[in-house]
Amino acid sequence: MKIAKQGYVTFNADGAFAPAASASEQGQASAPEAGVAYRLSRIAEEAAAEGALAPNAVDAADSSGYNVVPSGDASAYSPVDAREDEDARPRVLLMSRGRMARQYVQAATDAGFSVWLPFTTDKRFEPYLRQAAGTVCLGEKYSDALFCNAHAVLDAAKECGAGTVLLCDESQPLGEVDGFLSRAISRGVNVFRPLKNDTPALGWVLCTTEKAAPAVDKWRACPHCGLKFAEESLAASHYVCPTCGGYFRMTSDERIADLLDSGSFEEWDAHMPEPDPLEFPGYTEKLAALREKTGLDEGIRTGAGRIAGIRTAFAVMESTFLMGSMGTAVGEKMARLVRRAADEGLPVVAFTASGGARMQEGLASLMQMAKVSCALSRLAECGLPYISVITDPTTGGVTASFAMQGDIILAEPHALIGFAGQRVIRDTIKQELPRGFQTAEFALSHGLIDAVVSRSDLRATLAQLLALHYATRVQGEPVAGEERMIVTYDSVKSNLEHGTDTYNKVTYGLLPVDEGLLREDEEDDSLPLSLAETVFGWFGGKMRQLEREADRRRAAADAHADGISDEKIAACAPTAGAPAAEPAADADADAQAAAGTQTSSAWESVQLARNVHRPTSRYYIDRIVDGFIELHGDRGFGDDGAIVAGVGWIGNQAVTVIAEEKGCDLKDRIKRNFGCPQPEGYRKSLRLMREAEKFGRPIVCFVDTQGAFCGMEAEERGQGNAIADNLLAMAGIKVPIVSVLLGEGGSGGALALAVANRVAMQEHAVYSVLSPEGFASILWKDRTRAPEAAAVMKMSAAEAHGMGIVDDVLSEGPAPAHENPDAAVDVVRDYVRRELAELSSVPADDLVEQRRARFEAF
Repeated sequence: MKIAKQGYVTFNADGAFAPAASASEQGQASAPEAGVAYRLSRIAEEAAAEGALAPNAVDAADSSGYNVVPSGDASAYSPVDAREDEDARPRVLLMSRGRMARQYVQAATDAGFSVWLPFTTDKRFEPYLRQAAGTVCLGEKYSDALFCNAHAVLDAAKECGAGTVLLCDESQPLGEVDGFLSRAISRGVNVFRPLKNDTPALGWVLCTTEKAAPAVDKWRACPHCGLKFAEESLAASHYVCPTCGGYFRMTSDERIADLLDSGSFEEWDAHMPEPDPLEFPGYTEKLAALREKTGLDEGIRTGAGRIAGIRTAFAVMESTFLMGSMGTAVGEKMARLVRRAADEGLPVVAFTASGGARMQEGLASLMQMAKVSCALSRLAECGLPYISVITDPTTGGVTASFAMQGDIILAEPHALIGFAGQRVIRDTIKQELPRGFQTAEFALSHGLIDAVVSRSDLRATLAQLLALHYATRVQGEPVAGEERMIVTYDSVKSNLEHGTDTYNKVTYGLLPVDEGLLREDEEDDSLPLSLAETVFGWFGGKMRQLEREADRRRAAADAHADGISDEKIAACAPTAGAPAAEPAADADADAQAAAGTQTSSAWESVQLARNVHRPTSRYYIDRIVDGFIELHGDRGFGDDGAIVAGVGWIGNQAVTVIAEEKGCDLKDRIKRNFGCPQPEGYRKSLRLMREAEKFGRPIVCFVDTQGAFCGMEAEERGQGNAIADNLLAMAGIKVPIVSVLLGEGGSGGALALAVANRVAMQEHAVYSVLSPEGFASILWKDRTRAPEAAAVMKMSAAEAHGMGIVDDVLSEGPAPAHENPDAAVDVVRDYVRRELAELSSVPADDLVEQRRARFEAF
């Protein structure tokens, strides 16, 4: 068989030509591994003929007898004759431009095609276009995305009457898009791509798909770039433009399908009576027309559903219904949702999109802001979380009420968020507004929302936030036979990945017990302990005791390996239940001796704590906290990068994490003000502490700062007030607080995150009332005596431990933390986990008293 007589060539999966094979070989297992490339002349012959003259390209590799075009119908068509009559040639849409287009046009013309080229208005005078038999306009302005847009290419093929499309250059990715190919096949259009981009004569590969074209051909235009996309492809991309990344506004049906577990949505209060308090002319008729057009009853839908298996009350505003404006029915539906969620013990997630109050209902519409606020106050009293997700646009009365009342406020990128309209603001202040004003990013930078979350991450983020609450929620006593889920970071992650209910569950039962196992407040044997409390409570306590003992033995073994005496180990070991103000005398003596032996050792600790290569708080968070979600802003002025705060998991414990962050490089340090917090940073930390207390989450603080920022603007915004508020709040917060000093602990700026039940320092960290330079300058009027001041101030971890300021000194490994960061992380992780486990069983009031007694003793 001679390749020259064939209308196609074969090649392997790597694109290399496959050698000619015998008929028997072509029918064997090697055949399916070969692909087929058509010659342009053969494609033209098939396009011109009334029926297929040769096997389909997909099946040609298995055809042993196909060598040349059979006689018969083929005699009715000749490429030579076609060149003499342009109308007789089959039309091809050649998706190419520029220099390569000349070569492609010539090859296709020689093969017998009437070649049509696409163009854009701004490129309509390009010389290569004159070579084509005709041209078709794709749009106003050229872009790679336009030439690779399925709708544009299919429309162009239809406009020029082409039965064949040759994909070249930037259009080639369309050859792998099922939606494009299935639509092309349904329209009788064959799509090919070149085997080799620079040599079209080598052959063209037929692009095909087994996917059927949709029964209804629906397209939507991007409101940002104007390109059109298939409905099903937009749904797969969460209604985000594949070209420009712009966000489409989603209907309630689309939002429910995109976010909630399939089939889990149960609608509440679907049909609500619609009052007309002002008897506004035409209002009732307008509502009726909108209902008929949209199929919706009102501008909000409410109900319950599951996100990664976790049940939640759910509300989504409908921007297609009077722009989601809040009238009496909208306010009533939202308030009923919140009240029912409180009764059923469910968290609430609400998606807002609204133009504000509904003018046609006057004051009745205004009162809905207060009504929903009252309902949310009830929810807060029940200790249930409310997560608000702001979408484009959210303005007016909705912004000034439940959109901004969430415990956590998220927003989609570039969403319009504001109270007054931009036109009203411009008319009032007689100024142009800055670029990006009233966007989600603007709100984030001004501390008004917690985070801007992309749609691709939104479901996972909401799932983890709900899980973090679920893991620490207050539940009543279980009844016999009750089943409860065990929710952890890994179980939520598994549920998101696999889309099934993958949570482990505990079923509670009853055990007969004697009087010794009864609670002290029980007067008879009618209230036995549950199975979980009886067995797992005892087992958990024993396990924590064994873990603590194992940790102490490992620490002692490591110390012996380093040549430390048994006496010093005993002095440095924390004593459970011992008052913080009564340290071991030997440890204090050792610390004093070490400080007196060499003044420079204290200064060396200062230099190590300030080392720019030392791991920062964010390094520890990334390696200790699973699924960390950073939350921003003080909700009043701004967001301070020097304070990193958020929620996540340490082991299977849901926690709130607050840290002072210096930055990992120069650019990041400047952004974070070198770890010196502003007032808004401390107010952000206080907001997150209050939230942790509300939901029963332990608080972990990482301290690393030279001190609170000293500047005019900080004083104007109340730096002292912000630190004072933190100290007062931490003294009374009813959840465990564990603080670890990782580097510098400078003055009140550090103490503002260190009023804790447990305080530890890394061995090369320092803690002081102010910097050694400041101390020397104030007392001795000589900053050069800073090393001497460091020794006098007793700043080192060993000295702070000797004075009872901190409970533990944490090893950084065989060298300082910047030389072996992973070893330092392991020690901090083990310490935090151990202390959280010990504090988890301490009653809330005892936690407060223990914390107060600790600091009152100084």
